[in-house]
This record gives sequence, C-alpha cells and structure tokens, in this order.
Amino acid sequence: MAMSSIARRKSTLISRNLCNSTDSLRYTLSLSSFSRYFSSGSDENDVVVIGGGPGGYVAAIKAAQLGFKTTCVEKRGTLGGTCLNVGCIPSKALLHSSHMYHEAKHAFPAHGVKFSSVEVDLPAMMAQKDKAVSNLTKGIEGLFKKNKVNYVKGYGKLVSPSEVSVDTIDGGNTAIRGKHIIIATGSDVKSLPGVTIDEQKIVSSTGALALKEIPKRLVVIGAGYIGLEMGSVWGRIGSEVTVVEFAPEIVPTMDGEVRKQFQRSLEKQGMKFKLKTKVVGVDTTGDGVKLTVEPAAGGEQTILEADVVLVSAGRVPFTAGLGLESLGVEMDKGGRILVNERFATNVPGVYAIGDVIPGPMLAHKAEEDGVACVEFIAGKEGHVDYDLVPGVVYTHPEVASVGKTEEQVKTLGVPYRVGKFPFMANSRAKAIDNAEGLVKILAEKESDKILGVHIMAPNAGELIHEAVLALQYGASSEDIARTCHAHPTMSEAVKEAAMATYDKPIHI
Repeated sequence: MAMSSIARRKSTLISRNLCNSTDSLRYTLSLSSFSRYFSSGSDENDVVVIGGGPGGYVAAIKAAQLGFKTTCVEKRGTLGGTCLNVGCIPSKALLHSSHMYHEAKHAFPAHGVKFSSVEVDLPAMMAQKDKAVSNLTKGIEGLFKKNKVNYVKGYGKLVSPSEVSVDTIDGGNTAIRGKHIIIATGSDVKSLPGVTIDEQKIVSSTGALALKEIPKRLVVIGAGYIGLEMGSVWGRIGSEVTVVEFAPEIVPTMDGEVRKQFQRSLEKQGMKFKLKTKVVGVDTTGDGVKLTVEPAAGGEQTILEADVVLVSAGRVPFTAGLGLESLGVEMDKGGRILVNERFATNVPGVYAIGDVIPGPMLAHKAEEDGVACVEFIAGKEGHVDYDLVPGVVYTHPEVASVGKTEEQVKTLGVPYRVGKFPFMANSRAKAIDNAEGLVKILAEKESDKILGVHIMAPNAGELIHEAVLALQYGASSEDIARTCHAHPTMSEAVKEAAMATYDKPIHI
C-alpha cells in the first residue's frame, strides 16, 4: 500500500530525529517506557495534565485513547479553559446573535422580510450564550467519562517532576503522581501599566462578554483579533465604538492589502480608529471613564470619554504559581516555557503545550500540540506545522489567512505571483447580497507552489481550510484552479483566485 504524503513526511521526520544520538536515546527510552505502562499495577498515573483547556483536555483524551492512565487537573471547575468559558465560544455566540439583530434591522427589508420593530433583549442574548457554554463544558466532561479520564477540580502545582499538589476547589488538598506531566495552563489577559481592570468600567474580554447593559460609548484598547470582535458585538447592538491602537495598523500580522480593506469595512460599520496612539492616563472617578491619550511618538494629549473601556492588548502565558522555578524549568523572557521538538522541557518527565510555549496563542494550535505531545510520549511521531496554523477574525466580514503574507514573501526575496478575485464577481455572494471581500493567493513564480492565502468574506473562517489543506500537501495554484468547485458557492472565489494566480480568471 502506498504511503500518504503525511506518512512519508512523518517517516522522514523519524529518520532525521534518529540520526541524532541524543534524540535516538530519548526515542528508545520513550518506546520502552510505553511498553511498561500497560503492565504497571501502580496507582501512579501515566500522564497528568495540568489545565483543562483546548490543549489540556484534548491531550488528556488522546492519552487515554492510547491506553495511558490519565488525570486532568483544572482550577476553573469547568472544562474547556478560557476558550470555551470566557473566550472563543461565548464570543462567537454573541457575534452571531448581534449579527442576526444587525441583519434583521438593516438587511432583512431588502430581502422582503419586514418587521414593525426590532429590539435587543440583552438578557436573552446572554442566556443563549451561557447555554452554549454550559452544554459544551458538560460535553467535555462526558468525553472524559467515555474515555476514562480522571478529572480533578483544583489548582495544580508541580512539587517534583513526577508529583502534582492540587488545592481542590472544595478546600482540600490532594497529591497526584504521574510518569509524565503536561503543563497546559493556557494564557491570561495582558495588563497595561496604570490601567486597572475591575470588570465593571474597565473590562477584559471576560467582562466584555458579561456586560449587564449596552454601553453608549465603548473604547477598545488594542486592534487585534479579540478587540475587533468584541467591538463588533457591541457596535452592532448600539454602542459607539472607538479603537485605540499603539501600532500604525490594525491586526499587524494580517496581509497589508487585506488589512486596509478590512479596516474600511469596519469603519463603514461605524467603528472609529485612533492608530499610532497610546493611553497615558485613566480616570474612573466619575460615572464613566476618561482616557488620556497621545500620539505614540509623543505630542498633544486628548481626552476620550467612555462608559466602558475594554483592555485587549494581548495575552501572556499563565505560568505563575506552578512551581516551575523551583524545579528549574527553563523559560524565556516573556514567561513562555521552552520545549524541544517533542514538547519536553529541560526537566525530564515534564512537558508543555499550547499558550504557555512559543507559537500562536490559538485554541486549535493548542489542540494540535496536545495530540502531538502525547503521541511523542507514546513513542509515536507527532506533527505540528506552525507555519500552517490558520488565523481567523470572526467579525463580519470575517478575515482568515494561512501561510505567508505578501510582505513576508517580499522580505524572503522569493519571486512570486499574486492572484485575486473579488466576491462582487461571485454568483452566490451576489445572490445573497453579501459580496464584500476578496480572495488573495500568493504563489512561487517558478514552481507555482502556494505560499499564502488570505480571504475576507462572510464565511472566510470556513473557506480557508481548502487553502490550509492545499498548503499542507504542497499544492500549486493550478491544482486548486483545476479542481471542480460546486456552483453557485462562495468557494468558487477561491478557484477563480487560483486561476488568476497561474493564468487568468473567467468571471472578471
């Protein structure tokens, strides 16, 4: 039977790793350890995971599926981590609900659907969000039971490379031993000097997901993914939103051309931007908040008044209080845990995944880390390609990307071609009157190998995965262009952009 390209790539990785004597020894030891796990009569766990977020719970389930006796420790008391409880899931619930309201108020009449009045029921909107979160957290608990993962609710701390002390949420303490300990504690909100988050007037993303009323004026500090998404939620249902960003551009990791179109789209929706601007003072003594801002390079100060301020300046690894320093676990200046290609720290038996290690702070990246880490522990060969982790901003339109931006390709000095196709020329987009955005493909000039894909569209987060798969298998733009796409669909824009990259599109 022929090997798949991924299998061949993994086989190559194994051979490459085994050529190094140190890695060879580590690999041999992990294989011998794996065989012992099934014959052990000890109560000691094979794997202990600290953290029950996307990386942690996925690692725990995968470990159990591979036959390991596994325990997962989670301090929150509910599984799913920041993503499920106060991040990805509740924000997407509110984004969808607020978009439905915005569509009913502004778009439905053009489709012949009319109401005498449309209003926001904020408590009902929040209840729907909470229901989604509750159902999903219970679902993960069900998966733990199905896979026989032991679940301990409490704050875990390493006291040795093979023991975790847990202060349980019921006030007790228990010790959990494990041959392999995986740190998957995720990340926390990055604070700003002089700006104190009280989750009332000055909120983090957590507080922004639970406001009791719609703020008339919302100031968002930070023009990244989270800030723009939460600004969109409240802007759609009535808030005047102003985004303050220190950098000269929004979402600085985004392709420049797409970024400019994205900002124009958000501005058309009423979002205001103050770029190259820094916050130098905060006054919360009155009913609202007064922010003192000035140009990033220095200059005249002005006052921004708001009912609520959202601090969305990024996230930092959650590694404090885990006992890492006492064990001598190496970390970088940003507080991230340093690991090798098998997610092992410098302390034997201790591993780390997800937001606590270098790389994109994304839930799906953490999940991939979790699976690969456990596969390495099991003597298998895990694989995560950090160059092919897709990113999505879930505004409307959404913006999704994978691979290199045009700016990055230029920096690399690689000769390239660009193919673009606007959704204004896409039949499905025109039929549903939702044709804002484009698909942009970058390909190596000589080989036509795809280097990066960037999509701005209502469902860009779904469309991007055709591109992820194409890059994963080293496809050319012609490969996509010659693949039949159903008509009429939004995905035809990807095909047309690919045609524009290696030859010429049909519909423009």
